[in-house]
Amino acid sequence: MAKFMVTLHLPVVFTDDFVALIPRHRASINRLMEENVVEAYAISADRTQGWITMNGQDTEAIRLIIQKLPLYPYFTDVQVHELFIFDSVSSRFPPISLN
Repeated sequence: MAKFMVTLHLPVVFTDDFVALIPRHRASINRLMEENVVEAYAISADRTQGWITMNGQDTEAIRLIIQKLPLYPYFTDVQVHELFIFDSVSSRFPPISLN
């Protein structure tokens, strides 16, 4: 299975309808994390951009998952990039302690 980086852009102003969908959106992200579809999820401090690292078959499969997210209608732009390398501290083996 391939890894993808999804970059999404959020609206500048959050409407009441947008804010009301945040709990459902987070529940969807949490479920996708439990299913190992989403590996990492981050939103910028100014709340205008987000990044999601995902596992999937291809770009189209990832786009279909993103389109099912409750906040999808509010995303102003979505970019999906297949990754060649994805490395992180959390995916490494813990250091060995000889104590």
